[in-house]
This record gives sequence, C-alpha cells and structure tokens, in this order.
Amino acid sequence: MDRKAADRLQYLQYFGEFGGVNPSISDSSTYTFLSAKTMFDTFEGNTEGCYLYSRHSSPSNLYLGEALAALEGTETANVTGSGMGAITATILQLCGAGDELVSSRTIYGGTYAFMKNFLCRFNINTSFVDITDIEAVERSITPKTKMIFCEAVSNPLLEVADIKALAKLAKSHGIPLVVDNTFTPLSIHPIALGADIVIHSLTKFINGSSDCVAGVVCGSTDFCLSLKDVNDGAGMLLGSTLDSLRASSILKNMRTLHVRIKKHSENAQYLAENFEKDGLRVVYPGLSSHPGHELMKSMIVEEFGFGGIMTLDVGSLDKANALMEMMQEKNLGYLAVSLGFYKTLFSAPGSSTSSEISEEEQEEMGLSEGLIRFSIGLDNDIKRTYQQMRECMVALNILEETVSVR
Repeated sequence: MDRKAADRLQYLQYFGEFGGVNPSISDSSTYTFLSAKTMFDTFEGNTEGCYLYSRHSSPSNLYLGEALAALEGTETANVTGSGMGAITATILQLCGAGDELVSSRTIYGGTYAFMKNFLCRFNINTSFVDITDIEAVERSITPKTKMIFCEAVSNPLLEVADIKALAKLAKSHGIPLVVDNTFTPLSIHPIALGADIVIHSLTKFINGSSDCVAGVVCGSTDFCLSLKDVNDGAGMLLGSTLDSLRASSILKNMRTLHVRIKKHSENAQYLAENFEKDGLRVVYPGLSSHPGHELMKSMIVEEFGFGGIMTLDVGSLDKANALMEMMQEKNLGYLAVSLGFYKTLFSAPGSSTSSEISEEEQEEMGLSEGLIRFSIGLDNDIKRTYQQMRECMVALNILEETVSVR
C-alpha cells in the first residue's frame, strides 16, 4: 500500500510567473516559437519545455498532470476534458478492430454504454463479468483480449475488486490492467497493487466542488506519450482537452483532498453503521457485513477510510423518490447525480447514473429499484444529520419511530 501520496502532494511546489504561490495560468490556445526548427521539433515531440497547441499540452495541464501522477505513484499523467474522455481514449489506444476487452459488469453507466453499444461499431467486443470472481475473469480472456478494466470500488453496487489478483492475472496474459479509481482516491493505490493504468473522473472527489468536468489517465511515460501522439494518439485525436483555467482550479482543490477524504469516509462510516443497526439494507465496504470488507481493508490506507459512497435500499422506487425529495426539502443534501461534493448528493442509480443498463441486466446485477446511492458530504455534526435523515424515513414509514441514544 502507498501511504505517502498525501506527502508527495504536499511537497509539490510551483512558483507563478511573478513569484506567486500558485502557478500562473497559461491562457493561450497556441504558442509562438523563436525559430521554425523548434516548432518542427516540438510538433514531432522531440523537445521539452516547449508548447505547440493546447489540445496537445499546456503548462497548466502539465502542472495538474504532475500532481495526479504524484497522487497515484505513476511516471506521468495526461489530463482530459472529462472522465469519459480519459476512459474512451485509453480503451481506443489499447484496442483496435477485432480486439476484445474484459470488464466488470458493475461500472459507471456511461462506461458500460460505451463498451456495450459504441465499441461494437469498431468490431471491439467486451465481455462483462463478475469482477469479484477471478476464475470467471480468467475464463473470459482470449488471445484477442487486450485489457482488463475494472473500478476499484464499483458504481453503484460498491463491489470491491481484488486488484492484486487481477494484476497478477493480467500480467500472466501480457495485458494491462486498467483501474478506474474515482471512488477511492488516497484510500486505494492501484499502481502499488500491480495495476498498469489508473483513471479518475476528476469531476468527483479530487476536485470536490462540483463546478467542472475533467478526467485523467495516470500511467507510464510511454503510454501517456502514445495518447498524445499527433499521428495516432487517441487522446490527441479525439480532442478531449481540459481547459487551462479548470486545470488550475482543480490543482488548487487537490491541496485539501487528504482532509476531505478523511471526513467523507468518517461520515459515511457513521451513517452506514447506524442505518444498518436500524435494520435497513446498507451497502458500504466499511461494514463487516459487506462481502468485500476484509479485501478492501487489506488494500486501503487506513487513515483515509473506506470512502464516501454508500447505498441504502428503501424497498421501492416510489419510497426512494419520496425520501430523496424530502431530504432535499430539509436541506440535507441535493437530489443530484455525481459525487464528492461538500453537501450530500443522492440519486436512484437505476433511473439515473446506471440508466444505460437495461432493466433485465440491472435485476441480474442486484441493482434494485429502491436503491439510493449516497455521496456523503462533509457535515460537521454527522449525528445531527443521521437524526434528521432518520426522521424523514420515519415520516415515510421506511423506519419505525424509536428513541435513539446514539
């Protein structure tokens, strides 16, 4: 386990153009050269410290990329205009016509839709498997398989991937393991566990203020350079470019990531434990009842906990909708997709973030209609929050009224 990521982020120090404590923002789409030869060399990728065009790279994006590489312990990182931009570029860089990939069946709906409905246009096939069943993963690998993809903790069912076992399997077949670590930055370090490439939607916990969309691919220098190649780099040619202003704001927000993740996890752990005591079906990896609890416990950096995402099943979609609406009215959070905000966000994934998955497949996965996904916020008094959430549940006959002394 990598316990030094927060320290690496702390030690990063950049000076602005005029000595500012924040690096200057490069507010240009194109860059000038003093000689034509330097322009040519830069276009060919043969120069360092020179910039050609912001779709290729910019100082602001490179600053952020260095911080994200420090976070995940990789040689380098490429930032993108969205998490999906990072995922799609990575897949299309690794896979071509006739190739296959193996993916967890429980993943973000957009990723699932891209793999199931879009890649087939390029004759790229995806095998969706129970990622917690290593034997099932191995059975799905063929000579045409070019990568294994999973989320460290899956969206929205919170299944925990055995990254070390998956990495060993991937290496035995000579293919890369790609891990989406959006749910567990700082808590889990896939590279230290053997993964080859780590992806994040920066939109979520890493940025933490729900004011922008961005992504990143963390990996080797060779792979990240291949993504930016002007002739055949998927990152370069698909054009998922992050704006320099946004790159700068995300870099600033990363400085509080270690503080925020601790609080997200602490609050989620408290709510999960207490709602489980109330008799609700709670899914949270920090609970001993979670089937992946011991595995995740063996992978995490303990001080950052089990993450800020939990799910509750309240029995039906009608009850789920009524509860979310009431909690929003009581200022307990927002009925909204996404995660990592300072306020709690809640949604019914079957009709929102996983709506791309058919009802039959949702049922097979165990994604019930009454399931609510919570991204737990940074509430200072989580006991008060619990009592208020519980009052909403009592009012809707989800829980019985009892005197709580917790």
